[in-house]
Amino acid sequence: MKSTDKKIIAVILAAVVFLIVMPLLVLKGAEFGGSDDAGSQVVEAIDTEYEPWFTPVLESIIGGEMPGEVESLMFCIQTGIGVGIIAFLLGRFVERKKWQS
Repeated sequence: MKSTDKKIIAVILAAVVFLIVMPLLVLKGAEFGGSDDAGSQVVEAIDTEYEPWFTPVLESIIGGEMPGEVESLMFCIQTGIGVGIIAFLLGRFVERKKWQS
């Protein structure tokens, strides 16, 4: 790896760390809530009598609201599957380039 490549990687990593840390330092005491909560609050402010059209499938199956830990688990599984698919496809592209050379 060339020294210019190492410098570019270092600058990119420093920029990523800066983007992660800066909001925490600048916005002290701010609440970093989820978009689901913000959306439901806006809907409630517009129409206090709003009723959802349907209930989520898993909540219908278990007969109640799904615990937060289970929601997080489902999200992590979904993320893992997506990352696996993307990594597989990127690996196929790299392998195809090797075979074509």
